[in-house]
Amino acid sequence: MNRIMAIVEREMRKFFRSPALMLASMIFPLVQLIILGNAFGGKIRDAKLGVVDEDGGTQALKIREAFDSVRANIRTFVPVYYDSERQAVEDVRNGKLQGAVVIPPQFSRRVYESNRPQVALVVDNSDNFMSSALEAELADLTGALNQATIQPRLVQQTALEIVELYPYIEYMKYLLPGSLTLAMFVSVMIGGGMLYIDDKARGVHEGYLVTPITKLELVLGLNLAGAIKAVMTGLIITVIGSLLSGVSTLFNPVTAFGLIIMIVLTSLAFNTMMFLLMVRIEDPLVPRAMFGILNTLLFFPSGSIYPIQAFPKWLRVIARGDPFTYAVDGFKCLLLKETTLAAVWPDVLFLTIFAGVTLGIAIPLFKRTL
Repeated sequence: MNRIMAIVEREMRKFFRSPALMLASMIFPLVQLIILGNAFGGKIRDAKLGVVDEDGGTQALKIREAFDSVRANIRTFVPVYYDSERQAVEDVRNGKLQGAVVIPPQFSRRVYESNRPQVALVVDNSDNFMSSALEAELADLTGALNQATIQPRLVQQTALEIVELYPYIEYMKYLLPGSLTLAMFVSVMIGGGMLYIDDKARGVHEGYLVTPITKLELVLGLNLAGAIKAVMTGLIITVIGSLLSGVSTLFNPVTAFGLIIMIVLTSLAFNTMMFLLMVRIEDPLVPRAMFGILNTLLFFPSGSIYPIQAFPKWLRVIARGDPFTYAVDGFKCLLLKETTLAAVWPDVLFLTIFAGVTLGIAIPLFKRTL
Protein backbone atom coordinates (compact mmCIF):
# COMPACT_ATOMS: atom_id res chain seq x y z
CA MET A 1 0.00 0.00 0.00
CA ASN A 2 2.85 2.39 0.67
CA ARG A 3 4.11 2.05 -2.90
CA ILE A 4 0.60 2.45 -4.31
CA MET A 5 0.03 5.56 -2.21
CA ALA A 6 3.34 6.97 -3.39
CA ILE A 7 2.08 6.74 -6.98
CA VAL A 8 -1.19 8.34 -5.94
CA GLU A 9 0.65 11.17 -4.18
CA ARG A 10 2.80 11.84 -7.23
CA GLU A 11 -0.24 11.93 -9.54
CA MET A 12 -2.19 14.22 -7.23
CA ARG A 13 0.71 16.64 -6.82
CA LYS A 14 1.03 16.87 -10.58
CA PHE A 15 -2.71 17.40 -10.95
CA PHE A 16 -2.87 20.22 -8.39
CA ARG A 17 0.09 21.96 -9.99
CA SER A 18 -2.04 22.38 -13.14
CA PRO A 19 -5.15 24.27 -11.99
CA ALA A 20 -6.17 24.78 -15.63
CA LEU A 21 -6.82 21.04 -15.88
CA MET A 22 -9.08 21.13 -12.85
CA LEU A 23 -11.01 24.13 -14.15
CA ALA A 24 -11.39 22.61 -17.62
CA SER A 25 -12.88 19.44 -16.15
CA MET A 26 -15.43 21.40 -14.10
CA ILE A 27 -16.33 24.53 -16.06
CA PHE A 28 -17.46 22.82 -19.27
CA PRO A 29 -20.15 20.63 -17.61
CA LEU A 30 -21.35 23.59 -15.52
CA VAL A 31 -21.62 25.79 -18.61
CA GLN A 32 -23.51 23.02 -20.37
CA LEU A 33 -25.87 22.68 -17.40
CA ILE A 34 -26.61 26.40 -17.30
CA ILE A 35 -26.92 26.98 -21.06
CA LEU A 36 -28.77 23.79 -22.05
CA GLY A 37 -30.85 23.81 -18.87
CA ASN A 38 -32.25 27.22 -19.75
CA ALA A 39 -32.28 26.82 -23.54
CA PHE A 40 -34.23 23.53 -23.66
CA GLY A 41 -37.32 22.25 -21.96
CA GLY A 42 -38.80 25.63 -21.10
CA LYS A 43 -42.41 26.56 -21.67
CA ILE A 44 -43.24 28.56 -24.79
CA ARG A 45 -43.97 32.19 -23.90
CA ASP A 46 -44.93 35.26 -25.93
CA ALA A 47 -45.24 33.49 -29.28
CA LYS A 48 -46.94 35.72 -31.84
CA LEU A 49 -50.27 34.28 -32.99
CA GLY A 50 -52.15 36.01 -35.78
CA VAL A 51 -55.95 36.14 -35.46
CA VAL A 52 -58.18 36.71 -38.48
CA ASP A 53 -61.83 37.19 -37.49
CA GLU A 54 -63.97 36.89 -40.62
CA ASP A 55 -67.12 36.26 -38.61
CA GLY A 56 -67.42 39.06 -36.07
CA GLY A 57 -70.19 37.26 -34.20
CA THR A 58 -70.67 36.52 -30.53
CA GLN A 59 -68.98 33.13 -30.68
CA ALA A 60 -65.98 34.64 -32.45
CA LEU A 61 -65.87 37.25 -29.69
CA LYS A 62 -65.69 34.44 -27.08
CA ILE A 63 -62.63 33.03 -28.87
CA ARG A 64 -60.95 36.42 -28.96
CA GLU A 65 -61.65 36.90 -25.24
CA ALA A 66 -60.10 33.51 -24.54
CA PHE A 67 -56.98 34.55 -26.49
CA ASP A 68 -56.75 37.78 -24.50
CA SER A 69 -57.02 35.74 -21.30
CA VAL A 70 -54.06 33.62 -22.39
CA ARG A 71 -52.05 36.77 -23.09
CA ALA A 72 -52.85 38.18 -19.66
CA ASN A 73 -52.13 34.99 -17.68
CA ILE A 74 -49.95 32.13 -18.92
CA ARG A 75 -48.70 34.17 -21.94
CA THR A 76 -48.13 31.17 -24.18
CA PHE A 77 -48.89 33.44 -27.12
CA VAL A 78 -49.71 37.06 -27.84
CA PRO A 79 -52.62 37.51 -30.29
CA VAL A 80 -51.98 39.86 -33.20
CA TYR A 81 -55.19 40.77 -35.05
CA TYR A 82 -55.30 40.82 -38.85
CA ASP A 83 -57.92 41.82 -41.38
CA SER A 84 -56.51 39.68 -44.20
CA GLU A 85 -56.10 35.91 -44.06
CA ARG A 86 -53.59 36.02 -46.89
CA GLN A 87 -51.37 38.52 -45.06
CA ALA A 88 -51.49 36.48 -41.84
CA VAL A 89 -50.49 33.27 -43.63
CA GLU A 90 -47.72 35.12 -45.44
CA ASP A 91 -46.37 36.45 -42.14
CA VAL A 92 -46.35 32.89 -40.75
CA ARG A 93 -44.40 31.78 -43.79
CA ASN A 94 -41.90 34.63 -43.39
CA GLY A 95 -41.38 34.01 -39.68
CA LYS A 96 -43.08 37.16 -38.41
CA LEU A 97 -45.74 35.01 -36.75
CA GLN A 98 -45.46 31.59 -35.16
CA GLY A 99 -49.02 30.72 -36.13
CA ALA A 100 -52.35 32.15 -37.26
CA VAL A 101 -55.95 31.37 -36.31
CA VAL A 102 -58.64 31.97 -38.91
CA ILE A 103 -62.25 32.28 -37.73
CA PRO A 104 -64.28 31.72 -40.93
CA PRO A 105 -67.46 33.57 -41.93
CA GLN A 106 -70.73 32.24 -40.48
CA PHE A 107 -68.83 30.65 -37.60
CA SER A 108 -71.22 31.89 -34.91
CA ARG A 109 -74.22 30.76 -36.94
CA ARG A 110 -72.76 27.28 -37.33
CA VAL A 111 -72.21 27.11 -33.57
CA TYR A 112 -75.85 27.92 -32.84
CA GLU A 113 -77.01 25.46 -35.50
CA SER A 114 -74.55 22.77 -34.27
CA ASN A 115 -73.44 22.51 -37.89
CA ARG A 116 -69.77 21.50 -37.53
CA PRO A 117 -68.22 24.87 -36.65
CA GLN A 118 -64.50 24.93 -37.40
CA VAL A 119 -61.58 27.22 -36.69
CA ALA A 120 -58.36 26.93 -38.71
CA LEU A 121 -54.89 27.03 -37.17
CA VAL A 122 -52.03 27.73 -39.57
CA VAL A 123 -48.64 26.74 -38.09
CA ASP A 124 -45.06 26.67 -39.30
CA ASN A 125 -44.43 22.95 -38.84
CA SER A 126 -40.73 23.30 -39.68
CA ASP A 127 -40.42 24.03 -35.94
CA ASN A 128 -42.07 21.04 -34.27
CA PHE A 129 -41.64 22.37 -30.73
CA MET A 130 -43.40 25.65 -31.44
CA SER A 131 -46.15 24.12 -33.55
CA SER A 132 -46.83 21.40 -30.95
CA ALA A 133 -47.07 24.00 -28.17
CA LEU A 134 -49.54 26.13 -30.15
CA GLU A 135 -51.60 23.09 -31.19
CA ALA A 136 -51.82 21.87 -27.59
CA GLU A 137 -52.83 25.30 -26.27
CA LEU A 138 -55.48 25.81 -28.97
CA ALA A 139 -56.80 22.29 -28.37
CA ASP A 140 -57.27 23.11 -24.69
CA LEU A 141 -59.05 26.36 -25.54
CA THR A 142 -61.44 24.75 -28.03
CA GLY A 143 -62.11 21.96 -25.53
CA ALA A 144 -63.04 24.53 -22.91
CA LEU A 145 -65.30 26.38 -25.37
CA ASN A 146 -67.05 23.14 -26.28
CA GLN A 147 -68.05 22.39 -22.70
CA ALA A 148 -71.73 22.73 -22.00
CA THR A 149 -72.77 25.80 -20.08
CA ILE A 150 -75.06 23.70 -17.85
CA GLN A 151 -73.44 20.46 -16.79
CA PRO A 152 -75.65 17.33 -16.49
CA ARG A 153 -76.22 15.99 -12.98
CA LEU A 154 -74.78 12.61 -13.99
CA VAL A 155 -71.49 12.91 -15.88
CA GLN A 156 -71.28 10.10 -18.41
CA GLN A 157 -67.85 10.90 -19.86
CA THR A 158 -64.68 9.32 -18.48
CA ALA A 159 -62.34 11.85 -16.89
CA LEU A 160 -58.59 11.52 -16.50
CA GLU A 161 -57.10 12.76 -13.24
CA ILE A 162 -53.31 13.14 -13.32
CA VAL A 163 -51.44 12.60 -10.06
CA GLU A 164 -47.83 13.82 -10.12
CA LEU A 165 -45.47 12.23 -7.61
CA TYR A 166 -43.03 15.13 -7.60
CA PRO A 167 -43.23 18.90 -7.99
CA TYR A 168 -42.62 20.36 -11.44
CA ILE A 169 -39.06 19.52 -12.55
CA GLU A 170 -37.48 22.15 -14.78
CA TYR A 171 -35.21 20.97 -17.58
CA MET A 172 -32.18 22.34 -15.74
CA LYS A 173 -32.89 19.93 -12.89
CA TYR A 174 -33.52 17.13 -15.36
CA LEU A 175 -30.13 17.81 -16.96
CA LEU A 176 -28.21 17.88 -13.66
CA PRO A 177 -27.53 14.08 -13.44
CA GLY A 178 -26.15 14.08 -16.98
CA SER A 179 -23.97 17.12 -16.35
CA LEU A 180 -22.62 15.55 -13.16
CA THR A 181 -21.78 12.36 -15.01
CA LEU A 182 -20.16 14.30 -17.85
CA ALA A 183 -18.05 16.29 -15.38
CA MET A 184 -16.57 13.12 -13.93
CA PHE A 185 -15.95 11.75 -17.41
CA VAL A 186 -14.13 14.93 -18.46
CA SER A 187 -12.06 14.75 -15.28
CA VAL A 188 -11.10 11.15 -16.05
CA MET A 189 -10.38 11.99 -19.67
CA ILE A 190 -8.10 14.91 -18.82
CA GLY A 191 -6.68 13.91 -15.43
CA GLY A 192 -6.44 10.23 -16.25
CA GLY A 193 -6.25 9.48 -19.96
CA MET A 194 -4.30 12.44 -21.29
CA LEU A 195 -1.85 12.67 -18.38
CA TYR A 196 -1.32 8.91 -18.51
CA ILE A 197 -0.35 9.01 -22.18
CA ASP A 198 1.88 12.05 -21.65
CA ASP A 199 3.76 10.31 -18.81
CA LYS A 200 4.03 7.18 -20.90
CA ALA A 201 5.51 9.13 -23.83
CA ARG A 202 8.07 10.75 -21.52
CA GLY A 203 9.17 7.39 -20.13
CA VAL A 204 7.89 8.00 -16.60
CA HIS A 205 6.31 4.54 -16.41
CA GLU A 206 9.55 2.83 -17.40
CA GLY A 207 11.17 4.77 -14.56
CA TYR A 208 8.65 3.25 -12.17
CA LEU A 209 9.68 -0.24 -13.23
CA VAL A 210 13.28 0.15 -12.07
CA THR A 211 11.95 0.72 -8.55
CA PRO A 212 10.52 -1.98 -6.24
CA ILE A 213 7.03 -1.02 -7.50
CA THR A 214 5.42 -3.95 -9.28
CA LYS A 215 3.29 -3.62 -12.39
CA LEU A 216 0.12 -4.50 -10.46
CA GLU A 217 0.87 -1.82 -7.88
CA LEU A 218 1.48 0.66 -10.69
CA VAL A 219 -1.85 -0.15 -12.33
CA LEU A 220 -3.75 0.11 -9.06
CA GLY A 221 -1.98 3.33 -8.11
CA LEU A 222 -2.72 5.02 -11.44
CA ASN A 223 -6.38 3.98 -11.37
CA LEU A 224 -6.80 5.01 -7.75
CA ALA A 225 -5.30 8.44 -8.46
CA GLY A 226 -7.57 8.96 -11.47
CA ALA A 227 -10.62 7.89 -9.48
CA ILE A 228 -9.79 10.32 -6.66
CA LYS A 229 -9.63 13.19 -9.15
CA ALA A 230 -13.03 12.24 -10.56
CA VAL A 231 -14.53 11.89 -7.07
CA MET A 232 -13.34 15.38 -6.17
CA THR A 233 -14.86 16.75 -9.36
CA GLY A 234 -18.11 14.87 -8.77
CA LEU A 235 -18.51 16.19 -5.23
CA ILE A 236 -17.86 19.78 -6.28
CA ILE A 237 -20.19 19.64 -9.30
CA THR A 238 -22.91 17.95 -7.22
CA VAL A 239 -22.91 20.77 -4.70
CA ILE A 240 -22.60 23.64 -7.20
CA GLY A 241 -25.00 22.11 -9.72
CA SER A 242 -27.63 21.38 -7.07
CA LEU A 243 -27.46 24.94 -5.78
CA LEU A 244 -27.67 26.40 -9.31
CA SER A 245 -30.63 24.25 -10.34
CA GLY A 246 -32.45 24.40 -7.02
CA VAL A 247 -32.23 20.71 -6.08
CA SER A 248 -32.66 20.49 -2.31
CA THR A 249 -32.45 16.70 -1.92
CA LEU A 250 -28.69 17.09 -1.57
CA PHE A 251 -29.17 18.08 2.09
CA ASN A 252 -30.92 14.82 2.97
CA PRO A 253 -28.30 12.68 4.83
CA VAL A 254 -29.58 9.43 3.30
CA THR A 255 -29.53 10.91 -0.20
CA ALA A 256 -26.08 12.43 0.39
CA PHE A 257 -24.70 9.05 1.43
CA GLY A 258 -26.14 7.42 -1.67
CA LEU A 259 -24.66 10.15 -3.84
CA ILE A 260 -21.20 9.58 -2.39
CA ILE A 261 -21.46 5.85 -3.15
CA MET A 262 -22.61 6.56 -6.70
CA ILE A 263 -19.87 9.15 -7.26
CA VAL A 264 -17.16 6.75 -6.08
CA LEU A 265 -18.43 3.84 -8.20
CA THR A 266 -18.95 6.03 -11.26
CA SER A 267 -15.43 7.42 -10.92
CA LEU A 268 -13.95 3.94 -10.66
CA ALA A 269 -15.95 2.67 -13.64
CA PHE A 270 -15.01 5.63 -15.83
CA ASN A 271 -11.36 5.53 -14.84
CA THR A 272 -10.90 1.81 -15.45
CA MET A 273 -12.70 2.19 -18.79
CA MET A 274 -10.39 5.04 -19.78
CA PHE A 275 -7.35 3.11 -18.60
CA LEU A 276 -8.39 0.15 -20.74
CA LEU A 277 -8.83 2.38 -23.78
CA MET A 278 -5.44 4.09 -23.29
CA VAL A 279 -3.33 1.14 -22.14
CA ARG A 280 -2.16 0.20 -25.65
CA ILE A 281 -1.87 3.76 -27.02
CA GLU A 282 1.48 5.49 -27.44
CA ASP A 283 0.66 8.67 -29.39
CA PRO A 284 -0.29 11.62 -27.10
CA LEU A 285 -2.59 13.02 -29.82
CA VAL A 286 -4.87 9.98 -29.84
CA PRO A 287 -6.79 10.68 -26.60
CA ARG A 288 -7.41 14.24 -27.70
CA ALA A 289 -8.86 12.99 -30.98
CA MET A 290 -10.95 10.37 -29.16
CA PHE A 291 -12.56 12.83 -26.78
CA GLY A 292 -15.28 14.01 -29.16
CA ILE A 293 -16.06 10.47 -30.32
CA LEU A 294 -16.32 9.11 -26.77
CA ASN A 295 -18.43 12.06 -25.68
CA THR A 296 -20.94 11.42 -28.46
CA LEU A 297 -20.90 7.64 -28.11
CA LEU A 298 -21.32 7.58 -24.32
CA PHE A 299 -23.10 10.77 -23.24
CA PHE A 300 -25.97 11.18 -25.70
CA PRO A 301 -27.28 7.55 -25.65
CA SER A 302 -27.35 7.58 -21.82
CA GLY A 303 -30.78 9.18 -21.45
CA SER A 304 -29.34 12.32 -19.91
CA ILE A 305 -30.93 14.58 -22.53
CA TYR A 306 -33.71 12.45 -24.05
CA PRO A 307 -35.51 9.31 -22.77
CA ILE A 308 -34.00 5.99 -23.84
CA GLN A 309 -37.47 4.66 -24.61
CA ALA A 310 -37.57 6.96 -27.66
CA PHE A 311 -34.38 5.47 -29.16
CA PRO A 312 -34.35 2.97 -32.04
CA LYS A 313 -33.46 -0.61 -31.11
CA TRP A 314 -29.82 -0.42 -32.22
CA LEU A 315 -29.25 2.68 -30.08
CA ARG A 316 -30.92 1.04 -27.10
CA VAL A 317 -28.36 -1.77 -27.34
CA ILE A 318 -25.57 0.80 -27.03
CA ALA A 319 -27.35 2.42 -24.09
CA ARG A 320 -27.60 -0.89 -22.22
CA GLY A 321 -23.83 -1.36 -22.31
CA ASP A 322 -23.02 2.30 -21.64
CA PRO A 323 -21.83 3.03 -18.06
CA PHE A 324 -23.15 6.57 -18.52
CA THR A 325 -26.69 5.15 -18.64
CA TYR A 326 -26.46 3.58 -15.20
CA ALA A 327 -24.66 6.56 -13.67
CA VAL A 328 -27.28 8.99 -15.00
CA ASP A 329 -30.13 6.77 -13.81
CA GLY A 330 -28.63 6.46 -10.33
CA PHE A 331 -28.03 10.19 -9.95
CA LYS A 332 -31.50 10.93 -11.33
CA CYS A 333 -33.14 8.68 -8.74
CA LEU A 334 -31.15 10.14 -5.87
CA LEU A 335 -31.22 13.82 -6.85
CA LEU A 336 -34.66 14.19 -8.43
CA LYS A 337 -36.68 11.42 -6.75
CA GLU A 338 -34.94 11.39 -3.34
CA THR A 339 -34.79 7.60 -3.26
CA THR A 340 -32.36 5.43 -1.29
CA LEU A 341 -29.63 3.06 -2.43
CA ALA A 342 -32.19 0.25 -2.48
CA ALA A 343 -33.76 1.84 -5.57
CA VAL A 344 -30.47 2.15 -7.48
CA TRP A 345 -28.89 -1.21 -6.64
CA PRO A 346 -28.97 -2.35 -10.32
CA ASP A 347 -26.93 0.75 -11.24
CA VAL A 348 -24.53 0.15 -8.34
CA LEU A 349 -24.13 -3.50 -9.33
CA PHE A 350 -23.46 -2.71 -12.99
CA LEU A 351 -20.89 -0.01 -12.24
CA THR A 352 -19.10 -2.31 -9.77
CA ILE A 353 -18.97 -5.22 -12.21
CA PHE A 354 -18.00 -2.91 -15.08
CA ALA A 355 -15.08 -1.46 -13.10
CA GLY A 356 -13.88 -4.93 -12.11
CA VAL A 357 -14.11 -6.35 -15.64
CA THR A 358 -12.39 -3.43 -17.35
CA LEU A 359 -9.61 -3.39 -14.77
CA GLY A 360 -9.16 -7.16 -15.10
CA ILE A 361 -8.78 -6.83 -18.88
CA ALA A 362 -6.46 -3.81 -18.64
CA ILE A 363 -3.93 -5.43 -16.30
CA PRO A 364 -2.62 -8.09 -18.75
CA LEU A 365 -2.67 -5.58 -21.60
CA PHE A 366 -0.62 -3.19 -19.50
CA LYS A 367 1.97 -5.91 -18.86
CA ARG A 368 2.33 -6.58 -22.56
CA THR A 369 2.98 -2.96 -23.47
CA LEU A 370 5.91 -2.27 -21.15
